[in-house]
Amino acid sequence: MGEILSNINGTAVLVFFLFVGASLGITFWASRRIHSRADFYSAGGQITGLQNGLAISGDYMSAASFLGISALVYTSGFDGLLYSIGFLVGWPIILLLIAEPLRNLGKYNFSDVASYRFQQTPIRILAALGSLTTVCLYLIAQMVGAGKLIEVMFHLPYESAVIIVGALMIAYVTFGGMLATTWVQLIKAILLLGGASVVAFLVLMHYHFDLTALFDDATTKHAKGAAIMSPGTLVKDPISAISLGLALMFGTAGLPHILMRFFTVKDAREARRSVVFATGFIGYFYVLTFIIGFGAIVFLTGDSTYVGADGKLIGGDNMAAVQLAHAVGGDVLLGFISAVAFATILAVVAGLTLAGASAISHDLYARVFKKGKADEKQELRVSKIASVMLGAVAILLGIAFEQQNVAFMVGLAFAIAASANFPIILLSMYWRGMTTRGAVVGGSMGLGTAVILMILGKTVWVTVLGFAQPVFPYEYPALFSMTAAFLGIWLFSVTDRSERGVMDRAAFDAQYIRAQTGIGIEKGSSH
Repeated sequence: MGEILSNINGTAVLVFFLFVGASLGITFWASRRIHSRADFYSAGGQITGLQNGLAISGDYMSAASFLGISALVYTSGFDGLLYSIGFLVGWPIILLLIAEPLRNLGKYNFSDVASYRFQQTPIRILAALGSLTTVCLYLIAQMVGAGKLIEVMFHLPYESAVIIVGALMIAYVTFGGMLATTWVQLIKAILLLGGASVVAFLVLMHYHFDLTALFDDATTKHAKGAAIMSPGTLVKDPISAISLGLALMFGTAGLPHILMRFFTVKDAREARRSVVFATGFIGYFYVLTFIIGFGAIVFLTGDSTYVGADGKLIGGDNMAAVQLAHAVGGDVLLGFISAVAFATILAVVAGLTLAGASAISHDLYARVFKKGKADEKQELRVSKIASVMLGAVAILLGIAFEQQNVAFMVGLAFAIAASANFPIILLSMYWRGMTTRGAVVGGSMGLGTAVILMILGKTVWVTVLGFAQPVFPYEYPALFSMTAAFLGIWLFSVTDRSERGVMDRAAFDAQYIRAQTGIGIEKGSSH
């Protein structure tokens, strides 16, 4: 026990407990201000555009971004940039196509928009299933990152670390709702941007701010040599590369925990400002992760302080950014970055859990089972129970997928969001011909194809289930699942001659006007 305590970084532990204590204080403060569903799900719509932009960037700058992308650059070089670019490109799509109509049409989550002019029950069931699948995959990445981080910080067993994270996550969401989650995200975003800036600055200062010198040094130290400056070290075939690009670009516009944030502001103008601020913060952050990844190659490769006898990074490749912080800034910077990285994960899993709980309580319980007749207290109680259940699921999945790269797992979550959620949201707002039947069948095809191909791929079929070869030869399913979704929606909508289909098409004009202007026209007959 004494040896374990002597190896613990006191600075990291101090900063860690300071943040956890502060965030629990925010949760207590927020819990006293939750009096309704609107307060719990959307912070009462009182968040400003700048605050929401920071909170969105905090949600988006997750363990996958900070730990995962820097780890991918550390192991694969240039190909890690594919994730950074893909994650960023999705934001102009949200700005131009999604943000304002979403805010004008919805109330608590994107299911409100997807079901605006369609039959409530089947659309909300599908939207909830898509949301929960995306949330669970995203949670895996965060839990793995958090578990590895606490394992390195406190020298605790990985399983114990994951359980601690799950317990804290449940506390944030159950008691603080969206208000607490937003403020934790906002503070975390500022800390993370500051910490990553310091690490990148110290790396560049070592090379007198000459990026070429940094890249040259990295190619001489990396086992793959000059190959790390060319594509192909991570994604080796064009089908997987296209699938990954599609998932990252369009999956952003289908992430339930991101879309929920547009309902925390008072109007569409503030929603648009949120996206502009978020895009700026996120773009800057991804530049930093690229520098941090190459800095890790230079400072960590071959150093026995950070690399074990087996040649692998201590704590796993996902700890590249954390280990680099110690290499360039000592114990103080390590403590700060470790605590901020943990804060990053806690805040993101809180937002994810809230989105998943919303799908269960607001969509399935209140709208499907209770047919819209559940009172606010019942719905909030179910939401809190769902938060506890999702926390337990996250713990189990985090333990099962311990060895997976966190950015890779998030890539799969984006593939689900791009296949099941994005096509329905986009076409429901912009295509008159879409019907309930088309949305349900096409969305189910996209979700089902993505999940089946993901299970048959290397990540689950080989790594988790233990088979020798994957049935699906590509790493990402988005190219196939998105195609299935859009084709299914189109085919089963244009062939829909039912009375329901006629009603869906007739309701489009009122929905479109409200989506573009925010003018409160009566909703279509689907309601």
